[in-house]
Amino acid sequence: MGCGMGKSELQLKKCDRGAPFIKMIRNALFLYYNTLTSVSFMSFSGSISAPGNFNLFYHIFLLKLELQSECENTLNRCLFTFAISTKMSSTLFTSSAIRAALLIQRWYRQYVARLEMRRRCTWNIFQSIEYAGEQDQIKLYNFFGFLMDHFTPASSERNLISHIFRENEICRDIEWERYFCYKSIEVPESYTGPHLTFPMTFCGVSKLVEAFKHKQQLHARYVLQILGETWRLLRILPNINYVSVCHNQEITICGDLHGHLEDLLLIFYKNGLPSSEKPYVFNGDFVDRGKNSLEILLILFGFLLVYPNDVHLNRGNHEDHIVNLRYGFTKEVLGKYRVHGKKILKLLQKIFSWLPLATVIDHKVLIVHGGISDMTDLNVIERVDRHRYVSALRPTKMSQQVVNGSKSQNSRNGEAGGPVEGRRRVYSLTHHSPASAQRHNPPRRSLHNLPISNQLSWSLEDELKRRRRLAGFDQSYGEMNKSESDSDSEPAGTETDEQEWKQIVDLLWSDPMPQNGCIPNEVRGGGCYWGPDITEEVLERHNLQLLIRSHECKQDGYEFCHNRRVLTIFSASNYYEVGSNRGAYIRMGPDLVPHFIQYQASRTSRELTLTQSVGWTERSALRALREQLFVHKSDLISAFQEFDPNNTGMISLRHWASATETVLNLGLPWRVLRPQLVNSTKYGMVDYQQWIRELSITEPKLEISDTSILETMYKNHSNLETIFRIIDTDHSGSISFEEFRQTWKLLSSHLKTEISDEAIADLAQSIDFNKDGSIDINEFMEAFRLVDLSAHT
Repeated sequence: MGCGMGKSELQLKKCDRGAPFIKMIRNALFLYYNTLTSVSFMSFSGSISAPGNFNLFYHIFLLKLELQSECENTLNRCLFTFAISTKMSSTLFTSSAIRAALLIQRWYRQYVARLEMRRRCTWNIFQSIEYAGEQDQIKLYNFFGFLMDHFTPASSERNLISHIFRENEICRDIEWERYFCYKSIEVPESYTGPHLTFPMTFCGVSKLVEAFKHKQQLHARYVLQILGETWRLLRILPNINYVSVCHNQEITICGDLHGHLEDLLLIFYKNGLPSSEKPYVFNGDFVDRGKNSLEILLILFGFLLVYPNDVHLNRGNHEDHIVNLRYGFTKEVLGKYRVHGKKILKLLQKIFSWLPLATVIDHKVLIVHGGISDMTDLNVIERVDRHRYVSALRPTKMSQQVVNGSKSQNSRNGEAGGPVEGRRRVYSLTHHSPASAQRHNPPRRSLHNLPISNQLSWSLEDELKRRRRLAGFDQSYGEMNKSESDSDSEPAGTETDEQEWKQIVDLLWSDPMPQNGCIPNEVRGGGCYWGPDITEEVLERHNLQLLIRSHECKQDGYEFCHNRRVLTIFSASNYYEVGSNRGAYIRMGPDLVPHFIQYQASRTSRELTLTQSVGWTERSALRALREQLFVHKSDLISAFQEFDPNNTGMISLRHWASATETVLNLGLPWRVLRPQLVNSTKYGMVDYQQWIRELSITEPKLEISDTSILETMYKNHSNLETIFRIIDTDHSGSISFEEFRQTWKLLSSHLKTEISDEAIADLAQSIDFNKDGSIDINEFMEAFRLVDLSAHT
């Protein structure tokens, strides 16, 4: 083996102090090697009879470093060998040899620490972008709720979105039985997928698992049969499942799966299929983001039908048809079942509303998807009519308190001592921020920042007029109170209904925080942050000893907090990117002590070294971050120019970091990320115009006169797709030019921006490639997908 510089040595040179440091490490290794071989010769009867090939030894060391094969343990064993040998022959060793070994050990620890810092920065990027998307989803839905509550039934914009709120109407069971009917659907002889018989059996579900493992698709008739049987079963289940663990039995608890079928199959492979001897709890968020959400649901529903006393499903915040519009499940179902997809989605909306909210093991361990709050009361949750909340984002009828913020804050806003440090905050779905928090963290534009009569000079009527003018609608707007003849109206929600709804939102959306107190979860936009004192109080009140929840991706698949009384479990490995995180599940026996099993479902991720894994996910996170920077380039340039009054085109790194955070509001350590985002600086200054040009993002080549509409499109890509899919009531995948115009008008009203009819028409014409007067939603969204050129170089 030659003595040239290998891959690992190049990495040392890049991440440490250059060639002099490499030379120092090499010299230290040489000292260590010579001393070790001498000791071996003297003390161990000639086990090494000559100095040997140092180059071979050196490259073996680098290979060990590259493979991360217990380098630190190897170094510790070397030091132990030194210690033993010095007792035998102290004259053989010098202090320089010991210092050499310590130097190698110290360097390796610094190397691992730097990797961990990079991994945490990467994690913060992914999580901040994810939570920003959840905020935008909730703000958009609240805007739709605003239109529903304040505009007349005849107004055109209200008609566009009213159908998504009709899902909360309670139909008679006989109507749903008719809707579930599958008998008219024939299974053709050409069908090669699994054939199911009902009632479901273990053999039938096992065939289903095997079929999905081999990427077969279940026929729509069988899908509807499984959904119908599941709906009938769920209706008789309580809000909280009470489970008992037998003396010779363990229960398995799984967290978020998010459409990652390979994770579920790996869990079954390692742990066994659900049965009466092997009970399971699946803690929500089965769908969205991944590509096989429907397959996961059908497998879980199948096992639930076979073992209703041993398989327990909790509802997650993604078991919600409004959230599904944005995060992929709606698109997945319609793509796989073009004929019967609409009916399948309708039934799933109903099934989601009937999923239980919690599971309790042996009256000691509470399992919920999100968490708790200072208001959580299991006695209240047991009595809630959970099926009324088809979407947990909105109560059966939004009270005026939530719409206009007229009621005073409750205890959770003032007692926690301020926001969680370093988190991105805007507003919460159920509660407003304290005024102090709003002063120090200027909120982004949101529904909850609407002008209200006791704060500004104009009235709600004026605000409605202004919104209608921005949206370009010309129908009359109505009074605050809708008439009883409104076909979409529902009984006014009582204060009790409001409190029940908030408890459900807290169960599905909340996250723990290290500080005491309970404050609005303004990072996600729904639920709350609760502290160790709230955990202690709620668990003590209900005589519980442990809370298990999911809802947050963890790098190791699980994490304890609150004095080990709260445990987060997350079962979707490679959630953000290949190698980004492990998945995990819990085994719990009669002693109620959790035991964790971790895994990586992707073979690629299992083959990556730690260094490669961190590098892979870091590049992916930086690509996503560069896209965010690119779509806000106009706002960024404006923010940079505020720090550049003389128009030099240069600003300091401190001002660059400050302006970037002000615009993106992601709560990221921008100065730490600067070396990955800014290629070059001069005397600590950034050429921000050149930096924008170097983001390496390419746009579609369309001839559009008003380029500002493109930037609006990029910024609100997901919101626009959500509105498209809401307006596409027949789920055909295409919308007319007029629906396209109404979509943009709704978006402009939501954003409080002006978008002219001419600009919208110009955009529509430029993407109507086949000139048939309609726009394919998927083609439109793909046409405006940004491409990071740096990923292809």
